[in-house]
Amino acid sequence: MTLLERLNLDMKTAMRNKEKDKLSVIRLVKSSLQNEQIKLGRELTEDESITVLNREVKQRKESLHEFKQANREDLASKQESDLSVLEGYMPQQLTEEEVEAIVKETITETSASSKADMGKVMSAIMPKVKGKADGGLVNQLVMKHLSN
Repeated sequence: MTLLERLNLDMKTAMRNKEKDKLSVIRLVKSSLQNEQIKLGRELTEDESITVLNREVKQRKESLHEFKQANREDLASKQESDLSVLEGYMPQQLTEEEVEAIVKETITETSASSKADMGKVMSAIMPKVKGKADGGLVNQLVMKHLSN
């Protein structure tokens, strides 16, 4: 079942159960996916759909951070509930140990030896962990292993 099909089913369920918050999040994600389809002029692949979903999650996390800094707990709790809905559609996330193993393997594959090779390593890793790991964590682990 594709992401769009899951969203459609969950949207119907949310309507029946009168879950307004969940329904609004699903509609926003569907809208983003459809906008991306229009932009590309074709159906989205599953990877492209995950990229759009990642973008939505990242926006919510950034907003959450800003709201917490501004002591707006009402808005922060709304972002947290939106995030919990969105994360239900994300692929299973890798553990830090799994990401670290991929980082070590990629550093070996790319023959990276210093922080100057950071870009080369990151460009090789990100397609492997797309949607399954936070880019900030990957960046942090690459920096750690390249500085040793």
